[in-house]
Amino acid sequence: MRADYLRNKSAAAVLVRQKIVQFNAIYNYEFHAVTIRNQKTRWGSCSRRGNMSFNWRILLLEPRQQDYLIVHELCHLAEFNHSPRFWVLVARTVPDYALIRRELKRVRLTQIAQLSARAAIS
Repeated sequence: MRADYLRNKSAAAVLVRQKIVQFNAIYNYEFHAVTIRNQKTRWGSCSRRGNMSFNWRILLLEPRQQDYLIVHELCHLAEFNHSPRFWVLVARTVPDYALIRRELKRVRLTQIAQLSARAAIS
């Protein structure tokens, strides 16, 4: 829901920026804008211009899943693909990335939104 997005966008931005600072202290990549969006099918994205976008629902994930998403997009700043070199970069800070990736593929963004809406009602 748009109301959930508007209510959580600022908190998601704070979380994402903190984690980018934390992990980019290791990678030291240059990037430009970081935005929080209300996508229905994506957790995050990275443009060739160095702009990263993250779904506000990152707030609803476990910290290790949040870390993976941040690192995944950060590593696209160096490798704009999913080649073996890309995954080596991800594994530097998230060695269990394959397990976390599988977990996230099983979770639909719409399901998370419904769960968050129910939690807000409770």
